[in-house]
Amino acid sequence: MQIQINDSLRAYIEPLTEAEHDALERSLLAEGCRDALVLWNDVLVDGHNRYAICQKHGIPFKVVQNERFGSMEDVMLWMIDNHLGRRSVSDFQRGVLALRKKDILAKRLEADAARIRAEDAAIAPPDSDAEAAAPKVRTSREDIARAARLSSNTISQIEKIQKTATPELVEAVRTGTISINAAATVASLPAEDQVSAVAGGKKSLQQAAKEVRDQRAASRPAKPAKPAPWEDGGETPSQPGQPLTEVEHLRAEVAELKAKNAALRAENAGLRDRIEQLVDAS
Repeated sequence: MQIQINDSLRAYIEPLTEAEHDALERSLLAEGCRDALVLWNDVLVDGHNRYAICQKHGIPFKVVQNERFGSMEDVMLWMIDNHLGRRSVSDFQRGVLALRKKDILAKRLEADAARIRAEDAAIAPPDSDAEAAAPKVRTSREDIARAARLSSNTISQIEKIQKTATPELVEAVRTGTISINAAATVASLPAEDQVSAVAGGKKSLQQAAKEVRDQRAASRPAKPAKPAPWEDGGETPSQPGQPLTEVEHLRAEVAELKAKNAALRAENAGLRDRIEQLVDAS
């Protein structure tokens, strides 16, 4: 059998990094090709890198047919689920794959709903007001996050990177030069600034992310001060020179504790930003 390479399928899954490709090549040379290549008829579905390396070095390999595929969508869904189950896949890659699965399932369910409506319309009386019950599309962000074993917030960040990041920034997060969190922050910059940050390397990307966060923090409106109890319909304070009542003492202590609590929250937020920067730098 002459194995056929479909360029769309070969490019559908993120390519190996140079280091990953070298490691796979060393493994195949040392141990041979232990896992069979998966075919759909004569089209290669799984094992593109192994196939190329085996062809290069004359390494024998086995093939297996997957007869459950009925369409290219079935093939792509299988490829996605197959890679999502691998431990070596990065968080970013899992998020990208899960979002691709979401798109396929959403389009498939929309097509099924349209087919059901057309069939019902063909058999319903002309004056019928009944509407076809379309299947519910269960592709919420929470569903996708569970499939990718990620948080909903991380899925949102990956969506933002896909929509607004330049190819250079996407490659930086794909290779681990910058974290998903920081990349989503840098993706809010104009394209030329993103490219410039990537060109400057890891420290430049970290600095760009920090500057964006600082600008956001500075632009947040200050919370309005709460009115004093007597300004909010409470009791009036004692006259100047007179000792405070017990109630006023308690109110003063509460106000002081609230101020300390606000300061601690601000300090905690600063520490979280600092931890995030240290993680990005590691």
